[in-house]
Amino acid sequence: MYLNKKVVVVLPAYNAAKTLETTYKEIPFDIVDEVVLVDDASKDDTVEVGKKIGIQHVIRHEKNKGYGGNQKTCYKKALDIGADIVVMLHPDYQYTPKLITAMVSIIGQDLYPVVFGSRILGKGALKGGMPMYKYIANRFLTFSQNVLMNQKLSEYHTGYRAFSRKVLETIDLSKNSDDFVFDNQMIAQIFYHNFDIAEVTCPTKYFDEASSINFSRSVKYGLGVLKVSFLYFLTKAGIYNWKVLK
Repeated sequence: MYLNKKVVVVLPAYNAAKTLETTYKEIPFDIVDEVVLVDDASKDDTVEVGKKIGIQHVIRHEKNKGYGGNQKTCYKKALDIGADIVVMLHPDYQYTPKLITAMVSIIGQDLYPVVFGSRILGKGALKGGMPMYKYIANRFLTFSQNVLMNQKLSEYHTGYRAFSRKVLETIDLSKNSDDFVFDNQMIAQIFYHNFDIAEVTCPTKYFDEASSINFSRSVKYGLGVLKVSFLYFLTKAGIYNWKVLK
């Protein structure tokens, strides 16, 4: 608990057996009450590792639902077990769980309802080994999104996020894609409903076991991100009615 608020960490996993235990052991259980692992039909023994190390809630998708589909299950389960603050952490150990305390405290003290761990603040991305083409794409997309959405985030593409219960109950995640663009649709919904997002500097690591999408999927993702931002802009301007936001 943090200030009498239940804290739940959700781990959307796919082939994370090699890094799951290392990630789990760094979670600050002095404030985290429960952990939810959702395995998206992995081909390795992610589920078995999760059960072995004592994760309270282990859910397996019999068919792969995609990154967005995985998160939908994560957040639904977290709300079902009474979470007041939900932290989404990738179990591939690319992001350090040690930042959970800082992110939870920002929400727990009612400073911001959403917190992102940013790889861009403090040059964490390049220091951690982010490929240059991904860094340049991140910067271009983030600039475009900030212009279209009238915001000032340092990046929209981090996989390290924390939310208050109110945010997750207000936005309708069921309308979002089951693919990677889910993350940016979720951001659009958050801003549309007038929730603010805080950011904290987050070191990151790029290594063989860390999850990443290939170049062709990255291009598809980038085009999808721009589409989300453009539809958001048109909806806010009263030109179009994008139902995902409602």
